[in-house]
Amino acid sequence: MSSSSSSASPISSETTEISKQIDPTNVSLVENFLTSFTHPPDPSLDDFASFDSFSVLFQNNIRALSIARGRITCSVVVTPALTNYFNGLHGGAVASISERLSMACARTIVSEDKHLFLGELSMSYLSAAPVSSELVVEGSVVRSGRNLTVVNVEFKMKDTMKVTYLARATFYQSIVSKL
Repeated sequence: MSSSSSSASPISSETTEISKQIDPTNVSLVENFLTSFTHPPDPSLDDFASFDSFSVLFQNNIRALSIARGRITCSVVVTPALTNYFNGLHGGAVASISERLSMACARTIVSEDKHLFLGELSMSYLSAAPVSSELVVEGSVVRSGRNLTVVNVEFKMKDTMKVTYLARATFYQSIVSKL
């Protein structure tokens, strides 16, 4: 019931599927609307036109410290690119790091043949992490069952080990049928 788009662009890829139930005119209107944000081309956006801009934004800021079954610890450096108006770590960056770390942490327990779907991500913003500070981010699996995995993520200041942000992610598991 769906077809792949014919070519890749900053808003779609070779694997993007468009439902046949949607009028192609509407698809074109949406694509033109999204493309209008970058036309005329803004060279400062070139780094973020990749198919995984998360990697470009965070690749120099996150470093894995330890990986074990059900537990991952990382170091995150707060750079100006990740800060908000008040020079603290932006809430969206906290949520993105939490989502990626919790998914990776869940993958240390859940087998690759099961698909994980993020059902809930709750965030607690307790204190701001100022620019140029370093955080220790610890993710640990709280519970993992047949259909559900819960991961807790704590952001702590490296110097004082003061908790700045908390996150809890709930993943639902789905087994892919093999016919």
